[in-house]
Amino acid sequence: MKEAGMKIGITGGIGSGKSYVCRLLEKRGISVYDCDSAAKHLMNTSPQLRQQLTELIGPEAYEDDNVAHVTHKTHKPHEAHETHSPKYSPLNKAAVTRFLMSSADHAAALDAIVHPAVFQDFEESGMLWMESAILFESGIYRLVDKVVAVSAPEIVRLQRIMTRDGITEQKARQWIERQWPQDEVCQHADFVIINDGLTPLNPQIELLLQKLEKWEQERIEV
Repeated sequence: MKEAGMKIGITGGIGSGKSYVCRLLEKRGISVYDCDSAAKHLMNTSPQLRQQLTELIGPEAYEDDNVAHVTHKTHKPHEAHETHSPKYSPLNKAAVTRFLMSSADHAAALDAIVHPAVFQDFEESGMLWMESAILFESGIYRLVDKVVAVSAPEIVRLQRIMTRDGITEQKARQWIERQWPQDEVCQHADFVIINDGLTPLNPQIELLLQKLEKWEQERIEV
C-alpha cells in the first residue's frame, strides 16, 4: 500500500512498543519520521541550534573537542546513508541532563528551542508519518491529520522498560508518570493499537491502513 496523503502521528507512552509498531509499518514500505532521533541529530549538527543551546546551557553544552567527527544515520529517506560532520563536537549529554534536572523551567526552555526545529524539519522532510512519544505535549500533533496511539498494560510497560534499560520498577514507574496518562492519550487518538504482547499486531495494522484509505477518500470527496 502506498502512503496516504494525510499526515499521521504515532504516539504512546514509554514501554508501549510504538517503535516496534513503526518498524512493522516500515516493512510495509511506510517511512516513519522519528522525532526523538531527529531532535538528537539536529542538536548535534544544526549551527543555529548549537548556538542557541550553548547560549542557554553554557559552553559545556558540547564536548570540548573541535575536531571530533560526528557519525550518524540521517532520519530522512533520501539521505539514508552515513554522513560525517568533522566540524562539530558532540552534545555533552551529562551537562544537558544536569541542566534539565536543576530546574523545572529548564526543560521548558530547552523544548522551546528544540521542538520548533523538529517541527520544521518534519515539514521539510516530505514524510507523512511521524513517531513522537510527546506528540500532544510538544504540540506537534497540530502538524498531522490523524493520531494513532499504541497502548499496553502498565505491568507490561514496566517489564519492558526494566528489561531494556536495566532499572528498578520504581525508576521505571517514575518515567511512566512523567508522561501523559495512557488513557488520556488514547482518548485523543483517532485509532488505538493494543500492543500487550498477546493481541496480534498485523491485523490491527491492516485495519488501521484500511481506515486511513477510507479517511483519505472522504477527505478527497469533501
